Amino acid sequence: MNSVQISVLLLLYFGLLFLISYFTGKNDSNETFYSAGKNSKWYLVAFGMVGASLSGVTFISVPGWVGATQFTYLQVVLGYFFGYLVIAYILLPLYYRMGLRSIYEYLGERFGPKSQKTGAFFFFLSRILGASFRLYLVALVLHHFVLKSFGVPIEATVVVSVALIYAYTFRGGINTIVITDTLQTLFMLSALVLAIFLLLDDLQLTAAAFLASEAFEGYSQVFVFDDPMQKNYFFKSFIGGAFITIAMTGLDQDMMQKNLSCKNIKEAQLNMVVFSLILIVVTGLFVFLGSLLFHYSEVNSIGLPLSNGVSKTDLLFPEIALNQSLGLGIGITFFLGLIAAAYSSADSALTALTTSFCLDFLNLERYSKEVQIKRRKQVHLAISLVLIAVIISFTYLLSDSVIDSLLTIAGYTYGPLLGLFAFGILTSYQIKEQWVVMVSVISVGSIAVLGSLDASVLNGYQLGYELLPLNGLLTFIGLYLIRRPAPKTA
Repeated sequence: MNSVQISVLLLLYFGLLFLISYFTGKNDSNETFYSAGKNSKWYLVAFGMVGASLSGVTFISVPGWVGATQFTYLQVVLGYFFGYLVIAYILLPLYYRMGLRSIYEYLGERFGPKSQKTGAFFFFLSRILGASFRLYLVALVLHHFVLKSFGVPIEATVVVSVALIYAYTFRGGINTIVITDTLQTLFMLSALVLAIFLLLDDLQLTAAAFLASEAFEGYSQVFVFDDPMQKNYFFKSFIGGAFITIAMTGLDQDMMQKNLSCKNIKEAQLNMVVFSLILIVVTGLFVFLGSLLFHYSEVNSIGLPLSNGVSKTDLLFPEIALNQSLGLGIGITFFLGLIAAAYSSADSALTALTTSFCLDFLNLERYSKEVQIKRRKQVHLAISLVLIAVIISFTYLLSDSVIDSLLTIAGYTYGPLLGLFAFGILTSYQIKEQWVVMVSVISVGSIAVLGSLDASVLNGYQLGYELLPLNGLLTFIGLYLIRRPAPKTA
């Protein structure tokens, strides 16, 4: 697949997104931008959330990760499912009962404005980093396989990528996102299924034959029960996955903004349950694709691609799709899937970041509607520029698998959110708000130190995804230490 073909494909793709944006963004109001007037169809939200949750990181990094971890990532995914049930039946009823648009308004009503801003800050930090991880991966692929040969710097690729997202989201907001995410999820899943089919066809295998083969057996381990010291030990992965979901979805404005755009709580809960079931199946297909990719590379003696002199498993899928003799079909399939996966996640993140900053930090509702719309658009642009700066910095800093880096960072940044919401829901105490920032910083700092320790210091124990619940627990304990009695009711 050459650069001209890729360029035409991208133009057609974004032309379609801009067309959707034109029709969904005609009502340029803040209410439409923030919550779509609470008129979103639950099944569109559920389907679109699959794409927003998975992103380009899943599309590339999860299949590439299979070489090192086999199918053990599914242990984390099983934990995800339990976490989604907690969101559906504990968090969503709370949010709907309070009529929230930014979920951090709960912290404001429960504890006070400093707690609201603290929660919003950690969401802001988490999503900036998360969205940057996702777009970085797309930029890396576009640059490595297309633009590098023309002398185009990766920085230019990053700028264009973010500018396109800004252009089709700055008016319609979540109203546009619900529709575009549905479309992009369809593209992503179609690409996933087609890639599997084309690889099996080239290898002259059926899915059943590959599943029964010795080659598949070398990648098929799902559960790790024999060594609690390992990073991917089952209970560590399962519990970590559950808390990752609760924090990264249930306490995340990006994901909850879509749920809060549904008509009522029942539709929002139905959306969450259906979405979680679809997600498990889709992730299973992604790891299956990973085993196929590594088997194909062994059969055809394809080495891991290099980026800045370092082997990158994240580049194996694009290497096979674009540089091998599988035909134009898989190239188109790959790029459509990658772009759809990446942008369905990044566009909703940009919209949610704008919403949170406007409501939680600027309190825009105190101004006239005209001023609110003007300020919202300014914030949208400013956050886009921040994303560009962070993504460019990643091109010089990241060396590990992006999915692993993403989940590790989540353990640091989502912990205070987990602790704040848990303390608010599980206790009746108020807190001395002047100390809430210090408690959060100490918790994150302690976890950062703990996460940096070599396994030899911990008698061979490898820390994994349990860092997130530990972070939340530390924050919870800190809040308990600065508690004050709940006000007495008459």
